[in-house]
Amino acid sequence: MAQEYAATQPQGFKNYIENVAIVGLHSMFTIPQAAGYSGKYIVEELLRNGKQKVTAITREGGTSQMPAGIDVKKVNYDDHAALTEALRGQDALIITMGVRAPPEQQTKLIEAAAAAGVPWVLPNEFGNDNANESLRTDVMINAVKTQYREHIEKLGKSSWIGIACGFWYEFSLGGGPDTYGFDLKNRSLVLFDDGTQAISTSTLPQVGRGVANLLGLKILRDDENDKSPCLSDFKNKFAYIASFVVNQKEMLESVLRVTKTEEKDWKITHEPTKERYERGNEMFKAGSREGMRISMYTRNFYPDGSGNFAVTRGLDNDKFGLPKEDLDEYTTLAIQWATDGTLARYGQ
Repeated sequence: MAQEYAATQPQGFKNYIENVAIVGLHSMFTIPQAAGYSGKYIVEELLRNGKQKVTAITREGGTSQMPAGIDVKKVNYDDHAALTEALRGQDALIITMGVRAPPEQQTKLIEAAAAAGVPWVLPNEFGNDNANESLRTDVMINAVKTQYREHIEKLGKSSWIGIACGFWYEFSLGGGPDTYGFDLKNRSLVLFDDGTQAISTSTLPQVGRGVANLLGLKILRDDENDKSPCLSDFKNKFAYIASFVVNQKEMLESVLRVTKTEEKDWKITHEPTKERYERGNEMFKAGSREGMRISMYTRNFYPDGSGNFAVTRGLDNDKFGLPKEDLDEYTTLAIQWATDGTLARYGQ
């Protein structure tokens, strides 16, 4: 397909995203520092950038409080016409639903976005590199996301952009031994293999900045002399962002610095990644959600490097103007969340 430029578009063409709708805010703005939900951080950064009008799409009858500066439209998700009308005039739809949301809900949103002519959809993709075939095959939660991207393309009215950001660092470090292997409250750690396999991982604020700055790009380059990144570079593709490329031993070093402890103060054990992954799958088959977390996280630490997309794909951080972050700062936050009950409120 020939390269398109803004200069050759019809009169009236707008080269920026002006209106953004987001689904999945829940009660995030009523709970201080609510963890594990990227929508809160995305909205904060959209508002800070001030480039778009932001609309929260919420379920009819909901009582969630939203921040000043955004519009709120309450709709019945089962009413296609009403949902379509709520999305009419939007340039982008961001879907940030929790893993327990009914799977058909995202399909309804995608179909309504197509009917409303929303040109860009960011599906509920925040996490692993789902362009990686082995991760899609081995991690069930990754595999089911493929259908939504394919449905967007089949409808032919919108384009999708997936956000590959890895697991959320502060959420996962503080989330208990099922995630990054740390039990911060009880000072224990399970190292997967020898603990030296690096992964790409992002903080929640970095995810917010990444999405907001992505949507702040020009849609098309101005002309053939314009070499700046644009939104269309990511049409039906993944954008890759990360805060840190880090392994478990480096995480431990950060924890030791923050807590002013030494390795001898911690109980450290080892478990082979393949055995741990298979154990998690068996637990999940038996009905354990913990098993799903164990297998999902462990698969990203396989020695094939599939969890380190900074190396396998390269990062788009510079294109989005993302800052370098301090590992110890977010390790401190993870410890706080693990000990003050913040993560416990979200089932971690």
